[in-house]
Amino acid sequence: MFANILFLIFLGLLALPVSAQQKKYIPLIPEPTIHKANIDTTTQVDMGDVLHSVFHTTPSSTKNDSIGLKPVVSVVPALGYALQSRLAFLISGNIAFRSAPQSRVSTVISSLAYTQNKQITLPIQSSIWSKNNNYNFVGEIRLYKYPQSTFGLGSSSNISNEDPMDYNYVRFSEIALRKISGNFYTGAGYIIDYHADITHTGTTNGVVSDYETYGPASHTVSSGLTLNGQFDTRDSPINPSEGLYASYEFRENLKALGSTSTWNSLILDVRKYLRFPAASKNVIAFWSYDWLTLSGMPPYLDLPSTLWDASTNAGRGYIQGRFRGAQMVYAETEYRYAITGNGLLGGVVFINAQSFSAAPGTRLQAIQPGYGPGIRIKLNKVSKTNICIDYGFGRQGSRGLFVNVGELF
Repeated sequence: MFANILFLIFLGLLALPVSAQQKKYIPLIPEPTIHKANIDTTTQVDMGDVLHSVFHTTPSSTKNDSIGLKPVVSVVPALGYALQSRLAFLISGNIAFRSAPQSRVSTVISSLAYTQNKQITLPIQSSIWSKNNNYNFVGEIRLYKYPQSTFGLGSSSNISNEDPMDYNYVRFSEIALRKISGNFYTGAGYIIDYHADITHTGTTNGVVSDYETYGPASHTVSSGLTLNGQFDTRDSPINPSEGLYASYEFRENLKALGSTSTWNSLILDVRKYLRFPAASKNVIAFWSYDWLTLSGMPPYLDLPSTLWDASTNAGRGYIQGRFRGAQMVYAETEYRYAITGNGLLGGVVFINAQSFSAAPGTRLQAIQPGYGPGIRIKLNKVSKTNICIDYGFGRQGSRGLFVNVGELF
């Protein structure tokens, strides 16, 4: 218990940014749609206030810093932990700016990580808004050296069929969204996923692995065009308390664009947030995430899989890649409640369920539940960014600690 407390304090200390502008805090998670005038910071407390009270004699200011046309750079070292990586050391960077005084905040976010499992990851995400908010350009780059096991296809796969793998992974994605009306945006984009130097050692129990049956390859390419849509009425994209988010992505991968095979997929992402009870600050959140292969044979590592969604959060309670298949249906409910009146500490309880088919053309298999509790520590009261520490449980003895910056959905 004492070690856990020291770990949380260390996280808080590491959360102090080294910024290009003094007294300017930029959260790791962007805040493009937050209406700061509606946020009461006078009675709220975050980790910055706590640390300030310990190391300084004067109270910290509650004044909201504003991001202008000049880019603000922040660099943050941090520790993290996940089942798939174990302990990880990260150096995260953030650049935030506005393209015009009234535009939403544009961000470029990156983090370089090295894990106890000898994984190296460098994701770079960007969200650039036009000066009149009519366009949003969303980009992503992933550079991974990623040893990770697979356990076979379908949600009925057994954890004893572990097949250790290793590969290098590169992703490039760029999507342009155009405002159609109100909060509805639609657009198109391009995504390429490239896996190279793929190796596997075979299952630890000697059974022929589903990876070998599906079709092993030393490298694969999925290159395709996308059609996208988004509707968003959330009061905050970081820590919503009310509103609705819904998006779709249809992806068509073509050999003419360099793909290993021709295949297409559809992702449907819907989230709803309600205050419960209505007069409280407590929130009940619902999430539905369906990742469906419509036709063709995607490369094995591009199939839908646990915790391989865009936010790598769908499937708490299980290791990343635990379940994999042509179709993924996922649902989760989380109840978020306050522990302290000043907002510094909160708690959550969550329950989720996921079901996968095996190879394309097969039916969905067993529903696999996940559940657990968590605590929230307010990292930044203006953006409502939390340090999220959850302990998840699943079937076949699956369990583990999950640490994130920002709410998982």
